[in-house]
Amino acid sequence: MKIIFMGTPDFALPTLNALVDAGHEIVAVYSQPARPAGRGKAPRPSPVEKRARELGLNVYTPVSLKEAETQKIFADHQADVAVVAAYGLLLPKAILEMPRLGCLNVHGSLLPKWRGAAPVQRAILAGDQESGVTIMQMDRGLDTGAMLKIEKTPIADKNAGALSDEIAHIGAKLMIEVLAQPEQYPPVKQPESGESYAAKIDKSEALIDFSKGAVQAERQIRAFAPKPGAFFLYNEERIRILEAHVQNQTGAVGETLDDHLLIGCGSDSLQPVIVQRAGRKAMKLEDMLRGFAIPRGTRLS
Repeated sequence: MKIIFMGTPDFALPTLNALVDAGHEIVAVYSQPARPAGRGKAPRPSPVEKRARELGLNVYTPVSLKEAETQKIFADHQADVAVVAAYGLLLPKAILEMPRLGCLNVHGSLLPKWRGAAPVQRAILAGDQESGVTIMQMDRGLDTGAMLKIEKTPIADKNAGALSDEIAHIGAKLMIEVLAQPEQYPPVKQPESGESYAAKIDKSEALIDFSKGAVQAERQIRAFAPKPGAFFLYNEERIRILEAHVQNQTGAVGETLDDHLLIGCGSDSLQPVIVQRAGRKAMKLEDMLRGFAIPRGTRLS
């Protein structure tokens, strides 16, 4: 098939690679423009743009898809289908209707639950038992299109990074299956109930709220690992917790219960395992505490 691929972050890479490996003709790759990054704030191309250029593919990075000239260039590719994976820009009606088979999206949730920008993180925060991938026929709504294929996976104790990577590879596999035999996957309308919205993550959500209990704090840690990293404040320094366990010990909310950073959460407590000080690498808790003691009875914020 002649395919236009549209994606931006690492999540999209397995699908792009799978399409190339399956022998499809990638006539164009669309990705969001390079953004300032690093200490020097120099423009850095997205992971998809970087990979596409390595593959020698035609890359386009428009700020919007609404301009007539941009839409003409898109149409001139005469693609059979557009494959979308975490592109990050809205597709106007004209774009949605241009490819012969429309635009197919790799969405990281079990639709209609968790429509929106951050389905993996929201599923973990909500304590969902499972997540998965939906291959969806895109329409003008927010992840409201008909479903073509779906696959579930347990969340268990996975963090957002691990779950996103797993879902990305499942999505790549499903997309290849759908494209190989599209007649085998007729569109199925999404259920009219059970929908929920996965709002984009705001960095302010990463401050750990110990008053909600250790179970929710541990979910918060997994939902924001590895980035942006859930954190607490100690002497005005942000200290990220990247992995932690729930303990049954009761204790005052936000207070360290021993010299090993067991943190009280009311009816239970939280034991950090992997931590990261500002500007430093992630490390085991015991390694941090050897040179950076946080004594028992400290009130964290």
